[in-house]
Amino acid sequence: MSSDEIYQQLSSIMRDVFDDDSLVATPELTAGQVDGWDSFSHLRLMLSIERSFGVDFAASEISSLKNVGELAALIGSKLPAERAGSPSEES
Repeated sequence: MSSDEIYQQLSSIMRDVFDDDSLVATPELTAGQVDGWDSFSHLRLMLSIERSFGVDFAASEISSLKNVGELAALIGSKLPAERAGSPSEES
């Protein structure tokens, strides 16, 4: 999965969680820039991301994130190589 695909999927998830069709996930976007991004919606967002991408986050990973760019990088690091955009090995 490419970085662009991760951001597209994140945008879709964020629009659903925050009920705002104009939201676009960008690397610089922070919680403070999104209306309604509080601790409860943050939890809903992280659970939705885990479900959608098929990944699991540790609490320590989530608490250290500063912006959506760091979140996207974390997601990319947890995706299997074939989903993260790396070519699969051929035998």
